[in-house]
Formats: sequence, C-alpha cells, structure tokens
Amino acid sequence: MLTAAEEFLQTRQIPYRVFIHSQPPQDLAQAAAERGQQITQVIRTLLFRMAKNEFVVVLIPGGYHVHWPTLRHYLGHRRVTLASDEEVLRITGYAPGSVSPLGLPSHLRILVDPGVFAPEEVSLGSGLPGKALILRRDDLIAALGKFELVDLKAIEGGKGFDE
Repeated sequence: MLTAAEEFLQTRQIPYRVFIHSQPPQDLAQAAAERGQQITQVIRTLLFRMAKNEFVVVLIPGGYHVHWPTLRHYLGHRRVTLASDEEVLRITGYAPGSVSPLGLPSHLRILVDPGVFAPEEVSLGSGLPGKALILRRDDLIAALGKFELVDLKAIEGGKGFDE
C-alpha cells in the first residue's frame, strides 16, 4: 500500500526508492546505519505550532536540533512549540515519527535548513513507521516545490533542543 508521500512522488514522476526496516528504528543513528547512510542524510520533518491553528513544518538534517531562538525570530512569534502527536496526525495525516514533507496540505509553510541539501542523497519519512523514502537531493528540491531556506540548526548538545 502506497503512502500519500509515495502517491505524491509517483503522480509527479519523481524518482525515489523505498527502504523498509525490519522494525521501526529506535533512533536516527540506527535508521542511518540500516539505510547505509550518514546520520545527516536522514532528514527530520518536524511540525511546530505558532498559534492555536497555525503550524509550520521544519526540515532539518539528522544529528542537529532546531535552534529555538532563530526559529522564533524568523517566524516573528515569541511562543513556538512542537506540535503534539495528536496535532501531527491531524494536521499532516502522517503518524508521528514518520512524517514526510511530501503530500502535506498546501497551506503549510515548509522551512528547510540548508544542511538538508548538503548530501547528494537523503532519506525521509514516508508517513508509515519503519518505511523510509530515499531521494536524490535535486529530486527532493523538485518535490518540495515552494519552501523557505532558513539556517535553523543547532549542534547536538547545543542550545535549542527539539526533543
């Protein structure tokens, strides 16, 4: 069964590969190792709430966290929080932990950290736990369409944790 992200890619004839884990990975390091990738090739798709019914999606490379002050400043909101699991499912239609930036409702803004585009190949959520989509950088850029490029990362262990 295809996820909405796979249908999105197929409809647009954007090439991708599917990777299925034997069990959903426990962390990004495990996901990267099983996929034969570096941790920075595993792209995290996070949903943030800015106001009661106002959300934004952020893509950030694995091994990094969103730098909260930069995100708040860029969005012009003093209060920004991670969306709850219920909100993630309701807003994106995807299971928490497997959110894909593809096939999302068109009203959602997508912010992408430039580090996402550093590797030639990346993997990201498919919308289904344990199933990842692997794309070439240029194909991901084409698939995303409209997005905002913003340096949002803080190094792991630095200020700005998102978990």
